[in-house]
Amino acid sequence: MLTSIIIPVFNEEAFIKEILFKIHKIKNVKKEIIIVNDCSTDKTLQILEEECKDFYNKLIINPKNMGKGYSVREGIKHANGEIILIQDADLEYNPDNYPALVKPIIDQEAEVVYGSRVIEGGIRTRPKIYDSKIRFFANNFLTQISNFLNKQDLTDCHTCYKVFLTKELKKITLEENGFAFCPEVTAKISKLGIKIKEVPIDYFGRTHEEGKKIVFMDGIKAIIAIIKYNVFKKI
Repeated sequence: MLTSIIIPVFNEEAFIKEILFKIHKIKNVKKEIIIVNDCSTDKTLQILEEECKDFYNKLIINPKNMGKGYSVREGIKHANGEIILIQDADLEYNPDNYPALVKPIIDQEAEVVYGSRVIEGGIRTRPKIYDSKIRFFANNFLTQISNFLNKQDLTDCHTCYKVFLTKELKKITLEENGFAFCPEVTAKISKLGIKIKEVPIDYFGRTHEEGKKIVFMDGIKAIIAIIKYNVFKKI
């Protein structure tokens, strides 16, 4: 089965070439690489166009900075694969995990798979700073709220690694432009009656100084989105 890997990119000049090379080296997954450049203001686009042409199939350029959710939607429009996998453009997530992420879908054991940074079995490093600890506990808190409303049993609902059987993902209408895409898609997939399967993944956390983009307000927006798409919004 062809897997369309959608990579939203915003100001990742330090990492974009390396992450694409890592993805390129994965040979036991049939891949289509779709990059959505979200109006980067650094040298990301230049690097993509001049140094990375052999590492992707499609490059979509947003006319202005729209956010991760919008970029994912643009990628979905251009995806040809039977499977869709979301990949961040930094090095926090390890493409070596692709075979384990797509296997449950290929084996018809699941229609949606999330890569968990909590389940034992992955290699993890987190910055030893207070901010990192806050994010860890905030993610757990948001996951518990999501589980209660979505009737799921997830350990990490805000992971980047979300993998979908394309025909199921295209049954829902996504609206969020920013990071609230994560709670939105979980809520809407849950409303389809789909049980989300988790597999352990590697995770190498970074700080805001290293380019981490999620901030405190994104957590507030996530709570609002969890309630909004579970209580007030339809699929």
